[in-house]
Amino acid sequence: MVELQKKYQVGKRRFGLINWVGTYSLFKKEVLRFLTVAGQTLFGPILTSILFLTVISLAIGDQRNDVLGVSYIKFLASGLIMMQVIQQSFAHSSSSLMMGKMMGTITDVVHSPLSSSEVVFAITLASAARGILIAFASTLIFIIFIDLSIQNFVLWFAYLFLGGLLMGSLGIITGLYADKFDQMSTITNFIIVPLSFLSGTFYSIDRLPDFLKVVSNYNPFFHMIDGFRYSFIGQLDGSVLFGISLLSFLSLFITYLAYFLVDKGYKIKS
Repeated sequence: MVELQKKYQVGKRRFGLINWVGTYSLFKKEVLRFLTVAGQTLFGPILTSILFLTVISLAIGDQRNDVLGVSYIKFLASGLIMMQVIQQSFAHSSSSLMMGKMMGTITDVVHSPLSSSEVVFAITLASAARGILIAFASTLIFIIFIDLSIQNFVLWFAYLFLGGLLMGSLGIITGLYADKFDQMSTITNFIIVPLSFLSGTFYSIDRLPDFLKVVSNYNPFFHMIDGFRYSFIGQLDGSVLFGISLLSFLSLFITYLAYFLVDKGYKIKS
């Protein structure tokens, strides 16, 4: 009998250092997941921002003083955009993991020829892409209807990317931790949403007591909103250098933590 030669070795990667095709396929699948229901995942958050801006504009009119040297409406508009980016980037990755666990489709990812780092990279990048699309569309709409313009495109994109990466990685950790949608909703409603509302979206931290000002300076949500607003109005409450440094460090740390949990199969593998 002719002896059959083993052509491949079990567990040996044949894609080089990175499986680019597999990573792109998972990224594309995640992007298509939110584009398929764009009315809910993209247009819904944009409409929410528009409604916030419209209602507050009608409520206060011209009665509110300028904030950071610009009209309150211009101050508010950029904050509302980033607030939606924070919430929706987190929602994408957390719901992706949660639905995968509930529906059993997480096994398709676990048994795919992708490393843990490639899985985390694809999902977090898709989360950031969702946030960037929302920000891009919202920015265009606000520029048309109010006197708003981007003064620094590099910082505009940098804060969006770092914010999307951080919240996408945090969403992966939450999706792994939660055993049911109630737990995930609890984290979203009692942690993510309040922090995004109470981190300078609607006000300048100059109005806060000194102690809360110090706390805000170490709040990553505040730096996402404050730095993103700076790309529009050229004024901010904090520091661009410190904000970028803090967000970069936290993005790397949280992404590594997400990778570590996925690699260990936390609440994935029995």
